[in-house]
Amino acid sequence: MKVQVPMRSAASDAELQFYREMGVEYVSVMFGEHDWDYESAARLQERLAGFGLTITDGGSFAVFKNPIIHLGLPGRDEAIERYNAFTRSMGKCGIPICSLAWQPDGAVRSYSRVGEHTRGSVSGIVDMDELASRNPSHGRIYSEEEIWENFRYFLERTLPVCEEAGVKMALHPNDPPAACVMGVSSLIYNTEGFKRAFELAGNSPYLGMKFCVGCWLEAGPEFGDLMKDIRYFVEQNKVLAVHFRNLSAPMPYFEEVLLEDGYADMYPIMKEFVRCGYDGLISVDHASHGIPEFGGMAGAYGYSTGYMKGLLAAAESEVAAERKQKR
Repeated sequence: MKVQVPMRSAASDAELQFYREMGVEYVSVMFGEHDWDYESAARLQERLAGFGLTITDGGSFAVFKNPIIHLGLPGRDEAIERYNAFTRSMGKCGIPICSLAWQPDGAVRSYSRVGEHTRGSVSGIVDMDELASRNPSHGRIYSEEEIWENFRYFLERTLPVCEEAGVKMALHPNDPPAACVMGVSSLIYNTEGFKRAFELAGNSPYLGMKFCVGCWLEAGPEFGDLMKDIRYFVEQNKVLAVHFRNLSAPMPYFEEVLLEDGYADMYPIMKEFVRCGYDGLISVDHASHGIPEFGGMAGAYGYSTGYMKGLLAAAESEVAAERKQKR
């Protein structure tokens, strides 16, 4: 597996040196609104190379978390063309994966604050009762079939560009994975949603997934059987990246916590990815907000990434021993 860390395109040299010292070689870049054109992205690649870092996937929030596209609003064709322009830029740079998340309101959280289980750190908290009390975020209710029709429209206009550019789209589940959040029906809130999305794309190799362990844990069995789903989607060659995250509990209320503090035992989950032969990208997502004087978000990700690397090393060693014993 290729351990990566998420970073912003405006990251300082000190932050890049920190990642280098962590022993990380791969980064997932969230580009700013105006710095993902080819020239800007190529300059960033060159700067990262000086620290031994390689961009493995990229996104820009305004490009791939765009309500105009997701809800079929006026200006949709222009917004889709902007997504295609981003894809072409990534392809020209040799960056093989683009982010995709069908979330017009982003990853919705009830609160960003210290929780009961966050060890005094500010973290994301979801209370589904609180979310249910909110008004529709976009003025009306959007049905599930409406959302799926908008997704079909998008795929028809982006998959050919992905194939031409040699760039795959990594589709992230809705977060939180409820059927409807603030009046907008979700695209991917269970395993069947992913299967439907891949079928709609004609099982194109250019549509894959970000396997967000956190989203599976948020919904629990309602999302699917986590261990079986790991094996199924890895065997189908659909997992382009893994997000590794733990929670205090499944919905209706959860806090995002350290990997060792949540309700899931993350070690068997890591071992399952290793046993399946998954050799793609893996990163922590949604770490605590960190303390500015101690590296901020980069510092927060540093601890959790180190813990994850330890789990990965132990899992690889144990699975290798198991296989040796069976020979």
